[in-house]
Amino acid sequence: MALPYRTRFTLHALALAALHATCAGQAAEQVTITGRLDALPASVAGFGDAPLSKSPFQALSLSRSQLEDVGANALSALTRLDASIADAYNAPGYWSALTVRGFVLDNHYNYLRDGLPINAETAIALENKERIEVLKGTTGAQAGTSAPGGLANLVVKRPRGSDQSVVFLGWSERGNFKAAADLERRFGDGGALGLRLNAAVESLDPQIHDAKGQRHLLALAGSAQPTADRRFDAEIEISHQSQPSMAGFSMLGDRVPSARSIDPRLNLNNQTWSKPVVFDGTTASLRWTETLGADWQLQAQVMSQRLRTDDRIAFPYGCTAEEKWDRYCSDGSFDLYDYRSEGERRDTVAGALTLNGRAQWWGLAHQLSTGVQWSDFRLHPNEQIYQPAGTGQIDGSVQVPAPVPEPYTAAGRHERSTELHLRDHLALGQDTGLWLGLRHSALQRSNDANATDYRQSFTTPWVALSHQWTDALLVYGSWGQGVESDVAPSLPNYTNAGQALPALKSEQVELGLKFSQAEWNASLTAFDIRRPTADDLCDDASGTCTRRIDGNARHRGIEASGELHTGQLTLQASGMWLRARREGASDEALNGRTPPNVAERNLRLMAGWQFTEITGLSAQASLSYEGPRYVLPDDNSARIPGWTTAGLAARYATRALGHEWLLRAGVDNLFDRRAWRESPYQFSHAYLYPLEPRSFRISLQTSL
Repeated sequence: MALPYRTRFTLHALALAALHATCAGQAAEQVTITGRLDALPASVAGFGDAPLSKSPFQALSLSRSQLEDVGANALSALTRLDASIADAYNAPGYWSALTVRGFVLDNHYNYLRDGLPINAETAIALENKERIEVLKGTTGAQAGTSAPGGLANLVVKRPRGSDQSVVFLGWSERGNFKAAADLERRFGDGGALGLRLNAAVESLDPQIHDAKGQRHLLALAGSAQPTADRRFDAEIEISHQSQPSMAGFSMLGDRVPSARSIDPRLNLNNQTWSKPVVFDGTTASLRWTETLGADWQLQAQVMSQRLRTDDRIAFPYGCTAEEKWDRYCSDGSFDLYDYRSEGERRDTVAGALTLNGRAQWWGLAHQLSTGVQWSDFRLHPNEQIYQPAGTGQIDGSVQVPAPVPEPYTAAGRHERSTELHLRDHLALGQDTGLWLGLRHSALQRSNDANATDYRQSFTTPWVALSHQWTDALLVYGSWGQGVESDVAPSLPNYTNAGQALPALKSEQVELGLKFSQAEWNASLTAFDIRRPTADDLCDDASGTCTRRIDGNARHRGIEASGELHTGQLTLQASGMWLRARREGASDEALNGRTPPNVAERNLRLMAGWQFTEITGLSAQASLSYEGPRYVLPDDNSARIPGWTTAGLAARYATRALGHEWLLRAGVDNLFDRRAWRESPYQFSHAYLYPLEPRSFRISLQTSL
């Protein structure tokens, strides 16, 4: 919701799953955690195809197969795979929202698609994505304006020069059924032309009550390589999802209710007049790649994204009876509103021209990238409704009549940016590298809601020094900036109405160790991020307010991760310790506060076993832990406890009837743990979302 910018499984079944965990693409494909993640590149960082084990930054590169092994159908599933990634108001039925290193990724600025900016305020289908990359830390050198913490890049499936057909059928509790296909064909002399079609349809009936829906995806990618040095790529993706979203629970007066007292299947968005949230999207892109000799490559690309959304919910918000506007009433009642934002239109057009290459200058080897990127985003005016409907109850037992609609027009906004970048990896010696990044951004933004129109430009650098201490050990240190833009509302009571604040430049210092050998790899990273905080200073006597920078949010932490591959056993682990605090605020009471919905300790563990007795059979166990989180931003008196969940999965790959088969089966939240999964403070209101109950899933995949 945008408010006003949104706001059985049984032991028998488990035994069957383990017994029959039996089928996809390639018989030699291993269980998820047997892949060498540190050997993969992360193009989101902009430094070519250098493997992660040799790069002075922390990033993830997760393949579609890895996501399928954990039953992922949305970006929110990334929280299962890395301790640095957590939930940020992940309401089922709505778009995914993530935090990285304790900072919320902005769905408008922190997401890329094949390196170009997209709007992620929609349901993003994953079936036509080759992999998902996440760069951790400030990203001013990669994305211009973006929230600190990280950057996500969606890499689209393209023709690979082969003839393949993969069909997928899946089921998960309570009644989700999905069918998908990935079809690829070559044409022309030597297979110079290629087409790849991805299609998916899914009936949505999760364990959450009153949340039935459906979604579908149709995506077509084509490539043409008329010469060895020239390639053209084109693709289009059409997606649709219609499903009621889940309304959050909240504090009851001054207490946090026990999650054990709440049915995690209960959806407070259960009025007879409730309507589904509908996401429609069409995204298309063109890309031309030209090889210029042995060392240089020129690439031009353009992309268009058209999003259409009907954002609707019976929305619980506040308690008028007790004059508590950021939580529910102590007796479990709450104010219920009818919120509808019909026909939202978000349009993005972006393009880039990039030159990549290698050169030898002044006795130093350089790996260079330079280019220009531009983007144009429009949020069009649309019709909205937000009005009181009555009083609801936390047990979902109350039905209220729908209010008479009183629509109003929500204002639009327009944003344009032009960005220049330069990146250089210099080899200072056989074992030492200097990594440089610089990005200059010029933007123009207007907002009809507060009648603002302003221009701003800034430059964000990044620098790192790496040293290959031994063949296996890399040490590095880096410093970089990120930047965000803010403007005071154009209202008569603001002393700086309509004025842009100075650029909100965040800074990060990072030190790291990376160790990589044939059987195991590990990394240890320490980071320190400072992000300026924009806030309103209001004078009750005069009734005036001033928008200004007031201190900063400082997140200091340690990340550790590792993989071990030995014989039939594979282990993966990641952990993060985070100290997030407010500093330098004019109100001393705020200093030292921990932000809501940020855990100080997170842990992810996975163990995989490859059975030799049954060729192709493997099993996996997982464990996730997240520490306590605070609920309110200005008062750390209320918090939710930490939680631990476990999962089991199995896969069986074989060849039968002339085809490759892969059967996956798994159970999430194995012991049906009841806890509050997250505590987002959204739209000036505290919300609580429970862990999903234990659920079973199974899928069958075949290559034809």
